[in-house]
Amino acid sequence: MRQLKRVVHRCLPVLGILVLAACTTNNSAPNNSSNSSANNSTETAPTETAQNTEFPAAKGCKNVGILLPESDSSARYEAYDRPLLEKEIKAALPGVTIQYANANNNATTQQNQAEAALTKGACILVVDPNDSDQASVIVQQAKASGVPVIAYDRLIQDPDTAFYVSFDNERVGELQGQYIAEQYRAGNFGLTKGANLAMINGAQTDNNALLFRKGALKALQPLVDSGDLNLVFDQYTPNWDNSRAQSLMEGVLTKQGNDVQIAYVANDGMANTVIAALRTQKLNGKVLVTGQDATPTGIQNILTGDQAMTIYKPIAQEAKATARLVAALSNGEDTSDIVNGETEIKGGGTIPSVLETPIVVDKSNVEETVIADGFLTREQICSGLPSGAGGVCP
Repeated sequence: MRQLKRVVHRCLPVLGILVLAACTTNNSAPNNSSNSSANNSTETAPTETAQNTEFPAAKGCKNVGILLPESDSSARYEAYDRPLLEKEIKAALPGVTIQYANANNNATTQQNQAEAALTKGACILVVDPNDSDQASVIVQQAKASGVPVIAYDRLIQDPDTAFYVSFDNERVGELQGQYIAEQYRAGNFGLTKGANLAMINGAQTDNNALLFRKGALKALQPLVDSGDLNLVFDQYTPNWDNSRAQSLMEGVLTKQGNDVQIAYVANDGMANTVIAALRTQKLNGKVLVTGQDATPTGIQNILTGDQAMTIYKPIAQEAKATARLVAALSNGEDTSDIVNGETEIKGGGTIPSVLETPIVVDKSNVEETVIADGFLTREQICSGLPSGAGGVCP
């Protein structure tokens, strides 16, 4: 049995981190779930941890494979996740060798990359899956060699996944939806009863996208049911493809005769192309557009008024937690003080998890969040923007 400290109540903050409670059920997606739960009992750790009993190759491991999913829909993976993961793992486990690969939005490529890493001696894998279901093959291949897989950022639907490190992803969507609801109730963006809402969600093969949508609808469905908002479009976007998101928005505008007041968009990359579609119709800045990831472009769109908000996810915390797990596996140490919950997967079973807290960013708090944390510099944000943009740029 894995050794970890559990907390009784769902969504109870532990060390300032929210525990996720999510069971995805929707009309347009498979019935995926990602619930976190815990209790207060703490078992006494044996001399050798359960993780190293299950994954003997991890003990003393100094060869770590990092597999990320893509780089075209979001700048975060190459700009932030890769360097942060490499930095933190090297700091936590001196002398480690890191094998890195990016799947470029191809699940089969990612499986081949995992096989190559294992062949080259990787004894711990950190995998951000391109496809949450297909990545189960990677977990089983690794398990056959006694190698643990840490699912990073996106859940892998396999009970033999050693750990899951991410953010409270249903909460991400809920924060996006709550922002829309708050703006509607305040009458901002000219929103009135019956405002048309289009939802452009992420990839259905990404469990996180299912949770984002579920969380958003938790906040928005009551307004839709009451007729305050009119949900005119709700569709997933294969591979989080930015150009596809633009095409979807163009189709919505055509069908609705440009009568759209809100565009729930799952991330900043797609939001940027949705804004391009709106700009063609001279609607940019007039339609409330959401986003996620706090990318430089996303923040710039917020400062220019084309995007209303984004979700900032402190990736440095995610990378640090992953590195701590890697070091614990290699050193044969207990992980109770790292893990803060469990995440349910389809078909039953749970994965020990570390779930960090997402943060809403809009024009009012750019300086206090992404700039203050050093996630983005003022120079990055203000490059190409006019002086005084958003009250942030000099």
